[in-house]
Order: sequence, then structure tokens, then C-alpha cells
Amino acid sequence: MGEKLGLVVWTEDEAGPFQTVPYPGPSWQLSGRPHLQPHEYIRNGTAKLLTLFHPADGQVRAKGVTRCTNAILHPWLKEELTTIVNMLPEAPQLDPETNRRLWRQWQEGLSAPITLAQELPTLRILLILDNLTGHKTPEMVLWMFEHGIMPLYTPLGGSWLNMTESIQRILKRRGLDGQHPQTPDEIIALLEATARGWNQDPTPFEWGGARSARRRRSRQRRHALGGSGSFTRRPVRRRSTLIQKWRSSCQLAH
Repeated sequence: MGEKLGLVVWTEDEAGPFQTVPYPGPSWQLSGRPHLQPHEYIRNGTAKLLTLFHPADGQVRAKGVTRCTNAILHPWLKEELTTIVNMLPEAPQLDPETNRRLWRQWQEGLSAPITLAQELPTLRILLILDNLTGHKTPEMVLWMFEHGIMPLYTPLGGSWLNMTESIQRILKRRGLDGQHPQTPDEIIALLEATARGWNQDPTPFEWGGARSARRRRSRQRRHALGGSGSFTRRPVRRRSTLIQKWRSSCQLAH
């Protein structure tokens, strides 16, 4: 249903603060000449990373900042979201009643639903944000409604935001590990460059994967057999090796 209506899901979060300190991590060095980080550093301010993430194709929109007030976050969000909306395919034409019902269905089950505006355009984007007061300012919420964006607020650590936090950890690790930025501007340059590199060949994020398969297998009481792809319904007892038998006999002798 969502895909037919051109509905997409984006998530938003702010990462940081990142300090002007040496970051441990690997680097390419000559053999026997490891890269050494200084044992002293100067706290010269911090930087944060504003992040919009599209899990379906892995695209990330990121901007480094030294402060993350509403006066900085909201204009950036409006600019990026406007670009995203303009890149979407043409919105389908729905009658007002069907359109409003589509908006309202995303409010079902919420303990504190948002009061929708009287006139609503076609719903285009679901924007997942954390449950912060700054994300709920009336001016910003009404702006999103006008542009066909439904804000959905989740608790800290909510599942969709976990994806955004994952891409932020990837950007931080690739951009800062092994580096010693001296200023917040250096941190911002490293993180933004890493985000641009990521977008050249992004990786879509999907639910499931190896961890989900392990949990599903555990629920079904399946025990994998190495090398064959098959499984058993109960664990296979391992044979004691000669060394284990010798150790057991020694313990009994004592």
C-alpha cells in the first residue's frame, strides 16, 4: 500500500558530541613503525552530526554542526526534506476523505496522537524521530504537514532509530578511528566526507539477517551442523577426545 502511494520512510537523529581527542583505530603504517597518538590533547570544543537516513536504499544525508539548537536543526531539516519530497514520483490524486483516513491510520494506537491540520496534502513521507520536545514545536510540525510529511515519535532506542544510530556508528568509525582532530571543523570535515563516500555505494538496511536467523532457529530448537547447512532437533553430543579422557583419568587418580 505504501509503495503504491509513493510513501517512503526516513529517520532522523543527531549523533555526538564528538570531542577533539585522539580516536583509537587501525591505520596503514610501515611494518615495525606503528602510528602513535599523543598522550596529551586539548579539549577544543565538540561537533555533532545531523543525520537523515533512508533505510530502503541506504542513502544518508548528514551535516556536521557545533551546536544542535532548533534554530540550526529545523532549517536544515526543512531544506533536506523539501529536496527529498521534490525527488519523489508524482503524488497520486486521492479524494479528501480517503487522504485524511490515510493520515489518521498512522495515528492509531498512539498514546498522544498529534492533532492533524484541517487541510492535508497527499501523504508522502513517514519521518521517524526521537521523542524530544524540540521535534514537536507547532511551527515545525505544521510545516511537515504542509509538505506531506507525517512525524512519528519513538522512545529513545526505538527500533527504527536503531538503524539511524547504526549508520551513525559506521560514519563515526570510518571517519574518526585512528584520527586526532584538533578542531571541531576537522571533525565535521571527516564525518561529512565519510558520508559522501558512503553514498557513492550505499548499503540498504533490512530487518533480519544472521542475528534474526539465529533467534528463529533457537525458537524452533534447531541446532546447525557445521559445513552441511542441515540441522538437528537436539544437540549432538560431542565425543571426548583422547586428551580429555586423559585429563579425566588424572583427576580421578588424584
